[in-house]
Amino acid sequence: MNSPAKKQPVGLSQGRRLLELARATLEHRLGILAEVDRHGLDDESLQQPCGTFVTLKINDGLRGCIGNLEADGSIVDSVEHNALHAAFHDHRFQPLTAEELERVDIDISILSTPERLKYLDYADLKARLRPLVDGVILRHGGKRATFLPQVWSQLPEADSFLEHLCLKAGLPAAVLQREHLDIFTYQVQSFKENKR
Repeated sequence: MNSPAKKQPVGLSQGRRLLELARATLEHRLGILAEVDRHGLDDESLQQPCGTFVTLKINDGLRGCIGNLEADGSIVDSVEHNALHAAFHDHRFQPLTAEELERVDIDISILSTPERLKYLDYADLKARLRPLVDGVILRHGGKRATFLPQVWSQLPEADSFLEHLCLKAGLPAAVLQREHLDIFTYQVQSFKENKR
């Protein structure tokens, strides 16, 4: 994971436009909308390559979350792609229905470039992590998992956060206490729909 040029922040109005795009993309796929309005999406800040995550929630419960940690096309393309995959290809859920979409709240996270976190041992790792600020990627061999910074609100203790991250990667919960694994951190710009 390299550290290329600094990304341009996405403004509030562009963030709102991305939320509209994500919803329109899902409405189009479900046959509710004839076509997706792409007006206002040619802004330079939205054309930069960036990793994004799209999270769908119903009544604050997860209903789908898919993303890419590294840039794979523009922010606009990434949001469209990840919205569709969160709704219809998250293996934890059945494909989203039109009835459910009316109750869905969409959250878009735009990621900074992940950077390797240097740490001495498990205690040092916990001390270096910033709850609600840092998203964390754990990588070991062919296994990898991430938690967005928002996950800290559900798992505020570093021990619990890291144990769940290890389990998500298919590793023993306490592996970080015994082994030195590759850890990367990133930050996000988050845009959420207003509660319905």
